[in-house]
Amino acid sequence: MVILLIVVLVFGADKLPEIARGLGKGMRQIRDASNDIKQEVTKSAKENNIIDKDVTKNVKEEIDKIKDDLEDFTGSLKRNK
Repeated sequence: MVILLIVVLVFGADKLPEIARGLGKGMRQIRDASNDIKQEVTKSAKENNIIDKDVTKNVKEEIDKIKDDLEDFTGSLKRNK
């Protein structure tokens, strides 16, 4: 709540929707990029017959952690709309 108040004071209420749209677009781009990376790694591993379930699992876990961190960060913005 305090962070939202500071953002409103700094940028003004009229800029808030524009900032939220920008954050949403940025989150979507990060999510899409992480999915693309995951698909490329899996595709490359399959092509080279070096599929290692543990490595694939570790990559997926790291990507999921990053997604969760982003959702935690932006969750307060979504709830305060």
